[in-house]
Amino acid sequence: MNRFHLRIFLLFLLLCSYGIIAQTAQRVEYRAVKYKSNVDAPLTNDELTKIKEVYKQSTEDVILNDKAHLKRIKHLLRNRIKILKLGIKDQHRRHTLLSEVELFNHFNPNLTRDLVFDKYGFNPLKYNLNLYPSENILYRIDGTNYYIRIMSQFQ
Repeated sequence: MNRFHLRIFLLFLLLCSYGIIAQTAQRVEYRAVKYKSNVDAPLTNDELTKIKEVYKQSTEDVILNDKAHLKRIKHLLRNRIKILKLGIKDQHRRHTLLSEVELFNHFNPNLTRDLVFDKYGFNPLKYNLNLYPSENILYRIDGTNYYIRIMSQFQ
């Protein structure tokens, strides 16, 4: 019986040591989002049009009445999403093609892909892009030298 108690006691010590190790794991670093002052300005007509195209009747409830979400969308459109034209040497790298990204048609099932790319009329909200990456990412627009760069929100 003495051996049995010794085994139970050793098992108890072993399990306790796992609990102590788990509690001393490294802390996760908190990184705050850095907003520029331009997110405090009202939406432009172009921005509102892009939002309404994607969110339709839910625009008020989902975006306009939610100040935090509205601020994130403004930050995306004004500061973090850029359309770039890159040279030939950059085209050899493998980037996700825009045609491989699903449409974000949850609020508007009639949403369609752009048949022709227009740098100035392009609506990045239409696509289910990774809008909150931890590092900058690129998407290539099919058949063009243009790329969508989404910058990390922590820069």
